[in-house]
Amino acid sequence: MKDSGNSAAVGRAPERSPETDEFVSRKLIRPPLSNQQQRSDSDRLTSAEQRVPRRSNAPEQTHAETFYFQKQMQSRTPMVVVLKDGEELHGWIEWYDRNSIKLNRNGASNLLLYKANIKYIFKAGENGHR
Repeated sequence: MKDSGNSAAVGRAPERSPETDEFVSRKLIRPPLSNQQQRSDSDRLTSAEQRVPRRSNAPEQTHAETFYFQKQMQSRTPMVVVLKDGEELHGWIEWYDRNSIKLNRNGASNLLLYKANIKYIFKAGENGHR
């Protein structure tokens, strides 16, 4: 059988004395590494650092579309917008935003076109096959 007096003392935390009501903070002391050990630790590369650095991804926004639309808007260039269903719309771009463009047409109503429905856009004078 176990001794009941011994087993109770093993699980208990040390008690503080009532006279001193503060704990003593202990400082962790680490032995200094020699210069050679410090250098070798810093010279080692992790497996991720040993790999060849990858190229950064292309920027999400190149502003090429913005530049193109602004140039066409300022000069009021006659444009042809071909929709995904094959319909061609003629006019000039009055304004645009992230999702749509406004096509101003002579002799017809202006149109607000979603970019998702546009197959491609070109200048009216560049149509070589017609």
